[in-house]
Amino acid sequence: AMAGWGWARAVRGLLLDVSGVLYDSGADGGVPIAGSAEAVRRIKASGLKLQLCTNETQATRENFVRKLRAMGFDVSVAEVTAPAPAACRLLKERGLRPHLLVHDDLVPEFAEIDKTNPNCVVLGDAAENFTYANLNEAFQLLIGMEKPVLISLGKGRYYKETDGLKLDVGAYMKALEYACDVQAEVVGKPAKRFFESALAELGVPPEQAIMIGDDIENDVGGAQQCGMRALQVRTGKYRPSDENHPEVKPDAYVNNLAEAVDIILQQL
Repeated sequence: AMAGWGWARAVRGLLLDVSGVLYDSGADGGVPIAGSAEAVRRIKASGLKLQLCTNETQATRENFVRKLRAMGFDVSVAEVTAPAPAACRLLKERGLRPHLLVHDDLVPEFAEIDKTNPNCVVLGDAAENFTYANLNEAFQLLIGMEKPVLISLGKGRYYKETDGLKLDVGAYMKALEYACDVQAEVVGKPAKRFFESALAELGVPPEQAIMIGDDIENDVGGAQQCGMRALQVRTGKYRPSDENHPEVKPDAYVNNLAEAVDIILQQL
């Protein structure tokens, strides 16, 4: 398995996806993936830099980190690159006032943003809030705009919870795109700007970083498009069919984060 890992010697930092790599989410709060908390500790002890690069939009970063810490992960808010803060920067830069169709627990991330008389729609993983009425309200706002602006916090198809696969924001993004004949702007993985801001926070150029994720398109494909190496874990939403993906070929497959960290640390 070590053959062909020579490139890992140049590594100075790791970007980790969270859901499906560190833990599987669920109604019970979620379950850590075996060996992942220890793997995070080993990364930090080795002197490698670490940034969590997540499309998580069901919680503020503060609450998200609190949950991870309760599961035994040694991480801080500064080590999390997430879509909502990136979206807030974009909204401010462009003078956009959003109508939010997001998870209730994410709303505090948008506290500083003017939401009166909305001129765009921001879509996140709203889970139970994805009712017909709520989607239709977002649709009516968009279709009524001269130049509709739809901002989506990710475009994932599905993710894994402890009781099975769940529809993700991308499915609803496509519904609104189709109904309004609009193209959404994606903030989050696989957008290049999002990976670039995670790398900037990591303080490492792409050729010295490795992305580790469970999503072949958003994690692996997105990172490779940015000039990073990317590893696919066989945890989370991974399915054996991913290994026959027509476009994306990970730099390596690993069974889980712990195995990836073992191999990377052996190269240093």
